[in-house]
Amino acid sequence: MWPTGLPRGTAPRLERPGPLRERVYEALLELITTRALQPGRHLVESELARHLGVSRQPVREALQRLNTEGWVDLRPAQGAFVHEPTDQEADQLLGVRTLLEAEAARLAAAHADSAGIAALEELCAEGERAVAEDDVDGAVALNARFHAKVTELAGNAVLAELAGQVERRVRWYHTPVARQRGRQSWAEHRDLIAAIAVGDEQRATRLMREHTEHTRRSYHARTNS
Repeated sequence: MWPTGLPRGTAPRLERPGPLRERVYEALLELITTRALQPGRHLVESELARHLGVSRQPVREALQRLNTEGWVDLRPAQGAFVHEPTDQEADQLLGVRTLLEAEAARLAAAHADSAGIAALEELCAEGERAVAEDDVDGAVALNARFHAKVTELAGNAVLAELAGQVERRVRWYHTPVARQRGRQSWAEHRDLIAAIAVGDEQRATRLMREHTEHTRRSYHARTNS
């Protein structure tokens, strides 16, 4: 066990050369969004640097950037801590997600072709296998890929850009409830695919709105229990 509480192999050592500052940032952000670094965890520069195989300077710069973006809290005389999201933050983020993804589902129903439908079905099958194998990390990653594919099929570049901006935070909120949502989440994905496949824009919109609302309620139920 590493001093940071991370299991060995959680994050690979970073290879040189390359944009090291950016790669350290991406590595730490991945650890946070997957909750390998839990909300509230104290982030010690020297320990993170040792874990990633880099000097403290790029870690310090990454933590400052993560603080600016709301992933990390820098507290005077205490150091850096993974941000602990509030209920209000969760509601605001997941509410925006619902708006974006409901519209993405509607547009996907209007524009998706047979290849796009097949891609959704394959992602859904992979997600179902991950759930059956109790592979939570795999299921979370596949969930993100499924929703990204729906947005891609919508064919709206601005919508895709906005959805991409919230995707990592959605993953942050989804990870704690992925096991709880389990098979039901992928059953909802199946229903959504069926609506998109027949071009039923109204049903696809409603199903996506209900799907994202189920995740929001599950998150609040878990954090308030």
